[in-house]
Amino acid sequence: MARLAKKLNPRNGGRLRTLAGAPGRRGRLHSAAVDQLRGMIVSGQINPGAPLREAELCEVLGISRSPLREAIRTLAREGLVTLFPNRSAIAATLNFPEIEALFEAMGYLESVAVKLLCSRASDDDIRQISILHHQMLVHYHKRDLKNYIAVNQTIHRAIMRMSGNVVLHELWELLAPRLERSRAAANLYPNRWHAAVLEHEEILRCLVACDSESVAKLMTEHYINGFKALKPTALSEDRLSIPE
Repeated sequence: MARLAKKLNPRNGGRLRTLAGAPGRRGRLHSAAVDQLRGMIVSGQINPGAPLREAELCEVLGISRSPLREAIRTLAREGLVTLFPNRSAIAATLNFPEIEALFEAMGYLESVAVKLLCSRASDDDIRQISILHHQMLVHYHKRDLKNYIAVNQTIHRAIMRMSGNVVLHELWELLAPRLERSRAAANLYPNRWHAAVLEHEEILRCLVACDSESVAKLMTEHYINGFKALKPTALSEDRLSIPE
């Protein structure tokens, strides 16, 4: 994480937006710290297995050690950070079986949710997903992976929310950050990225047609194929390795 601040934002002296001066109470400061640290881990700015050095992170985030430690504990509960008895912490690693379990669980959650969506969605719901889908295609054709992944995540989150099942949605939100790192790696494989776009096209087509059985099957396959794209050669025995 050396010179992390400079790497993240050279136009601001190498810093992220400072949180210490943000308006609001302690809870808002904690929430902002959690969001930014989560983003750094999920995006790969902090690599899996890298130590979380408090002094560097306090400087980068513009906060004191107390809210940083609270943020680290929160992310440990989410499975993104591993804590040790000596109070040190690292960005969590993911082994291959755990990644497979995550893809399997998320595929199941979303297949149930998308099936519910077919029976409950309004025309406006489908229209919103269609608009997001076309925004995602724009980023795909521009080869803008960062914004493609952001819109892709928005689509999947919208499906969970529009399903109308708050428990499914809560479970999805709990697992989503842990899966996002490996999904980003899968989309870096050119063949997988193209295939994922085609799968989204089919999912949207079935949603528009209210074909609940087909769309549920397609969503399950979408996650199975995403996992298969994470070739064992891209993973060491203990941790996920994000291709450059």
